[in-house]
Amino acid sequence: MTESKGPDKRDGTAVPGKKKRGSRIRRLRPYAFAVVAMAVVFGISAVIGAHVRAGKDDKISAPSNAVGPASVPTGPSDAASPSPTATPSGPKLDLPVHPSVPVTVTIYEDLRSPASKAFAEEYKPTLDQLLTTGQVQLHYRLVTASDAKYGGEGSLLAANAAACAQDQGRLSQFVDQVYKNQPDPTSDKLAQESFLKKLALKAHKIKMATFEPCVQQRDHLGWAKKSQTEFAASGLGEVPVVKINDTTVKDVPGTLTPDKLHSMVLKEAKRVVAIQSGPPVSPSATTSG
Repeated sequence: MTESKGPDKRDGTAVPGKKKRGSRIRRLRPYAFAVVAMAVVFGISAVIGAHVRAGKDDKISAPSNAVGPASVPTGPSDAASPSPTATPSGPKLDLPVHPSVPVTVTIYEDLRSPASKAFAEEYKPTLDQLLTTGQVQLHYRLVTASDAKYGGEGSLLAANAAACAQDQGRLSQFVDQVYKNQPDPTSDKLAQESFLKKLALKAHKIKMATFEPCVQQRDHLGWAKKSQTEFAASGLGEVPVVKINDTTVKDVPGTLTPDKLHSMVLKEAKRVVAIQSGPPVSPSATTSG
């Protein structure tokens, strides 16, 4: 039977079976206003958050302890600088590991690139040995060329996340997890914040209360973009790229091996030590007339 939709009885009593629609609407009205108000608040918050992130995209905010390229002793001993020092001007794009040794090995790597992963796995024992014996300092330059190759922005956002890890001194641990769990580059999975957070948890000792806002707000995105811009302008080619002090190793996949890298570092260390020690003092210079 169809429900009556006519008016109430003349004495004001309700028709049996008729719902009091007006009163129900009145009861729900405050809740409707609350829902609309919350939607407005969250909408404004989303707009503000997007605006903040957009502002950081171009701001070059270097992660903690980032440095410029090392100043390498060159030329005659009496004209050489005493030791490598960070370049005082320009953006600091290198991320140092053990930054106190005269031989600097700079590695340009792309966290989305399978070639960078392969290099990291093959050369890790050699680099670890050189580090622990105090023969080198390592500078890592994060670049993002694979985003142009595969589409998306996984490499860029992974570089930003690695810089967030660097803020806590956990760069190497985070990058190790990226390579251990590196997805197919065509998937752009590294662009997912949830995946980057999982990698940070696997890296251990990363304070998520600090890491997550850094990733979400993309604090170092402008810095990562600047690193890629300089790399593209340098004409160094495709990653991985290796520099030993100021000498670029050509065709890394085709010419370099772990043993050769070790030998080249030792040769450069001897050269730098010879420059730093200065010319031998003449016996006549020490005698008084």
